[in-house]
Amino acid sequence: MDPRHSAQDVVRCDLCEAAIVQMYCDFCHVNLCFVCIGKHIADDYDKHIVVPYTKRKSTLIYPKCSTHQNKVCEFHCKECDMSVCSLCTTISTDKHKGHTFSILSEIYNKIKADFTKHSEEIENIISPTYEEMATDVETQITKLDGEYVKFTTVITKHGEEWHKEIDTVINKMKNKIEEMKIKHLGILKKHLDEIKQIQSLIEQSLITLKKMEESNEVSVTMEYRSKNEDFRNFSPKVRVSLPTFSPNTIDSEQIYKSLGSLIPLSFTTDKNGDILKKAETSLKEHMDEPELVATINTGYENLHSVTCLSEEEFWTSAEVEDMKCFNVQGTLINTMKTESWGCSHDIAVTSDGDLVYSDGRTMTVNKVKSGQTEEMIRLQDWRPSEICVTSSGDLLVTMYSDDEMQSKVVRYSGSTEKQTIQYDDEGKPLYSENTSVKYISENRNLDICVADVVAKAVVVVNQAGKLRFRYTCQSSTTKNKPFLPYGITTDSRSQILTADPKNHCIHILDQNGQFLRYIDNCDLKDPLGLCVDKSDNLFVAEHRSGNVKKIKYLQ
Repeated sequence: MDPRHSAQDVVRCDLCEAAIVQMYCDFCHVNLCFVCIGKHIADDYDKHIVVPYTKRKSTLIYPKCSTHQNKVCEFHCKECDMSVCSLCTTISTDKHKGHTFSILSEIYNKIKADFTKHSEEIENIISPTYEEMATDVETQITKLDGEYVKFTTVITKHGEEWHKEIDTVINKMKNKIEEMKIKHLGILKKHLDEIKQIQSLIEQSLITLKKMEESNEVSVTMEYRSKNEDFRNFSPKVRVSLPTFSPNTIDSEQIYKSLGSLIPLSFTTDKNGDILKKAETSLKEHMDEPELVATINTGYENLHSVTCLSEEEFWTSAEVEDMKCFNVQGTLINTMKTESWGCSHDIAVTSDGDLVYSDGRTMTVNKVKSGQTEEMIRLQDWRPSEICVTSSGDLLVTMYSDDEMQSKVVRYSGSTEKQTIQYDDEGKPLYSENTSVKYISENRNLDICVADVVAKAVVVVNQAGKLRFRYTCQSSTTKNKPFLPYGITTDSRSQILTADPKNHCIHILDQNGQFLRYIDNCDLKDPLGLCVDKSDNLFVAEHRSGNVKKIKYLQ
């Protein structure tokens, strides 16, 4: 066997094909022995880069120029999106005349630097998130039979209370449940398959990235296109709700209808499928000391509310007709006036960026769209107070009766009333019967959080309006003065933040009402309105000073 072609043979010189290689030309990418070095560099001594073989590929391997055969490409033409040599950049030709050139090594180094970042994102965020999604769906599948057994048992027990003549109807409903189960299982399994397919692509992408990190091939590197954006924009997380059974009283003439009805199987998806963003924000932790980022003076006396338009802009309202929009640099961007002579009570911003405000004097809730004000809701015998826009686009409004004896929360879809939240399971009022301000916010888990000043409590109900808890600050964390919650907002971790102007601080609670910490630095004075932007920056409206403070408290 020819030793030069044997897998067990040492590397030989590319010129003489006999001697053992000792050197390497990084410019020509040729293996050399000591004897052949002089022959190799004879044509042009300056261009060759001869290094010990063990240090080969210490320089970049540039692609050959397609126009000038003896030149390598060290530049990149922006207009043509191609690699070019130095002659292409200097010789006046129609092909690259007037074009912009970048240094290829700089582009290469920039892309190379992103490899580690992309790998870390896949390993630390993308891959764990998909793993969590897969585990969640698998858990749902595991529990599915048990949940449906419970569901079937409820219907069976209800059926046993009826006469035997309705057994046929019961069997029909059981068949429907089985069909729902099959459909439910199919939805989950299909989504799990999609997740696992993407996980496989993620693993392949990670392997490719790691190989490319070790490669010095410029062409291959230039052709690299990150797939991380595709991974971020994956299919939204599926949540399939179990069907429910609503029994009715027995009616022998209409057995089927009287027995009850099955609400069809339904499923929802997380808004915008932005699960990776949630995964990133869920990693945020509290800073040791919250940091004051900016202080913006609004010029208001008795500043009331603040709501974020973006991370850089926000609307404010006070006990005057004007509502003002500022940026974090303190520049006044826009001003709007209420339709009535009275003050705007509270403000919110829709997902489309439209301003919504309540007006207690006219008993209306209004929207400002493209500079024009339109009435959304007009009340009778009730006056709107505080408002918030929900993740689904609904509007939550706190309101009080004209006789000042009742208060409630009402959910609207456009101008249509969808839900009223007023009493607990025992028929007692959830909120104090008073005209005082009751700020409101929807949490990420869809809980509805109300800061009730007179009750000296944060009252939290679930999406269905059932009381979950009341936070009254009756613990060792209590400040010197009584707890009086005003502004309220929530962040990406489902934490609840409420302003306590008497104690010049912000209380932070977890989603179950457990006290976590105060924000009591940043020279806070009479904090009232609160809002949190998409990056979890807190905006605080100080009542008397008229300042809005932007505070960073998560890292």
